[in-house]
Amino acid sequence: MSLNVMNETHLHLGRGVCGNFEQAVEREWLVTNGMGGYASGTVGDLNTRRYHGLLMAALTPPAGRTLLVAKMDVTVRYGGKTYPLFCNEFVDGTVTPHGYLHLETFFMDGTVPVWHYALADALIEKRVLMAPGQNTTYLHFRILRASDTLELELKPLCTYRDYHSHSHGDWDMHISEIRNGFKAHASQSARSYRIICNGAKFIADPAWYWNFKHRVETVRGMDDSEDLFCPGRFTLTLDEGRDTTCVMSAESTAPKKFAVISAQIHESSQALLAVLPADAPHWIRQLALATEQFIVDRYHDGRPTGKTLIAGYPWFGDWGRDTMIALPGLTLALKRFDMAASILRTFAAHINEGMLPNRFPDHGEMPEYNTVDATLWYFNAVDQYTRRSGDITLAKALYPVLVDIIAYHRKGTRYGIKVDVRDGLLAAGEEGTQLTWMDAKIGDWVVTPRIGKAVEVNALWYNALAIMADLSKQLGRKKLAGEYCKATAQVRSSFQRFWNDEQSYLYDVIDGPEGVSDSDERKLDSRLRPNQIFAVSLPNSPLNKKQQKAVVDVCARELLTSNGLRSLAPDQHGYVPYYRGNPLQRDAAYHQGTVWAWLIGPFVDAHYRVYRDADKARSFLEPLGLHLGEACVGSVSEIFDAESPFAPRGCFAQAWSVSEVLRAWLDLNDGAHNRLMNTSIGKGKSR
Repeated sequence: MSLNVMNETHLHLGRGVCGNFEQAVEREWLVTNGMGGYASGTVGDLNTRRYHGLLMAALTPPAGRTLLVAKMDVTVRYGGKTYPLFCNEFVDGTVTPHGYLHLETFFMDGTVPVWHYALADALIEKRVLMAPGQNTTYLHFRILRASDTLELELKPLCTYRDYHSHSHGDWDMHISEIRNGFKAHASQSARSYRIICNGAKFIADPAWYWNFKHRVETVRGMDDSEDLFCPGRFTLTLDEGRDTTCVMSAESTAPKKFAVISAQIHESSQALLAVLPADAPHWIRQLALATEQFIVDRYHDGRPTGKTLIAGYPWFGDWGRDTMIALPGLTLALKRFDMAASILRTFAAHINEGMLPNRFPDHGEMPEYNTVDATLWYFNAVDQYTRRSGDITLAKALYPVLVDIIAYHRKGTRYGIKVDVRDGLLAAGEEGTQLTWMDAKIGDWVVTPRIGKAVEVNALWYNALAIMADLSKQLGRKKLAGEYCKATAQVRSSFQRFWNDEQSYLYDVIDGPEGVSDSDERKLDSRLRPNQIFAVSLPNSPLNKKQQKAVVDVCARELLTSNGLRSLAPDQHGYVPYYRGNPLQRDAAYHQGTVWAWLIGPFVDAHYRVYRDADKARSFLEPLGLHLGEACVGSVSEIFDAESPFAPRGCFAQAWSVSEVLRAWLDLNDGAHNRLMNTSIGKGKSR
């Protein structure tokens, strides 16, 4: 039943998109350096966000993101005419110049964005890439076609600011000329950086450029203007077949040549693609390449100490929950077992009081532990590693940590997280905290507090106990195996309390402060949310087959869209159809209807478990392949509006969105679901 909607050229954007202002500036691109730094902008070369820039350096990897070079305004003189290739917007509404009108095509060459500008009979190629493991960006130009010499002028627009802020002049940036360019030093405490251009002459002409507008920030209800500093300009001439590279770097070492870095990136991409099925469609190949953008090194004392995952670009860092959910798709499904093991060890070192960190702050503060589900997803990630790699060594090494986590959850840990001894279910939450993945908070207002026993938390708890029962048996820990088997059976029995017999789906939260009261005066929250899908999609399901089918069917009927699942059904109180407005309005809509792309993975897993039709299950993923030509070209957005046209919102490149689409497709393709799911019901077994 494959829809065959994709082809090999769907990520090539032609004149119809490139020459249309609105479309050219709505589509974005991203390149990363494997340490948290990145470069990003729009196809039309207009910076529309505070997060856009050619050199967004991670000065304390993977955090400390600092914008150094915002953009490079390029002008070409050819055949007696002047052609600006850039575009800027100012606070008075002026948009000038309109360089996108010369853009013939934009496409992704693997992970590298490529622009082709047609100027009369000349054709100029521009590429942007970053050196892996360095805060260094390469801007490369090559003359593909020309009957005469071209003159290029490059004006760097610079700053030095945290990536969440805006800079405003005028302040002194010290510029010193060096061979082929200059060095910039913003302040005594700032990291210096260099911009050099091979074969070019640098002409110092320092000046502030005022009142740039970032239109996306306007829409987001944020401050939207910025001033940028231009130290001068580079000038050079090029003929057909010649090229030049402008290098922007915050590193103290000399940059490697563009050709060397380009070959390194290409080789890495080819090695990654080699593990895919030979008949994998182009969009799946592109998603596999996109996984590279999220895997980074976590540093300590200036040295990499292990791998972690960036939750999303342009503004997220490494989050525990996102990492554990995204890990199977970004690493295990692509047979990167060493990388997965490194990530799992990295997070094991930060477990505290039986809890995985929710978030590592941007500036090196202590990790935040305000999550109930991240730790439970850790069990699933460890189990997936063992099942997919066939290697129990890591699980054996981490076993004491896992045992300790279970013990903490039984006796109680932060934020009221504790097993209720009456039913074995896991309760969590206190006034003013947000512990589940539905974690929006505005000041003191927690939008979806979900205090009590949340349905997906207890599905994860059941899954974790089943995993521990199985692992304990394999390791010969008979006593603990027996305890975990008994606990698993209790939770399976108690999980029936979530079943809403009247509606034939699962309550979202029980025994909390919200909802209607049952006969025992316990509250039942009957809002129809996607959280129940995990009770079917996880390898160990506490539901019987009839209940599994009912959950899948109600999610398909009320929550499913082409881009993922709604976070609340349209007929429910509080439903918000569009994710728009200022921060308060957006956060209020975040989990109140907004579509989440990553949920399509669990839905597909659950659908296949119930209906055993791989082609039909895979067809739910294919519309997201079309999305790769929208928003951030080659990646998958975090969220979408809940109603047509389902506009992409939030982060333009999200780890678990990419991961879950890719993982689900690959698992269906090679039959992994049949190997990784426990289809026995009521036996207390893990597999």
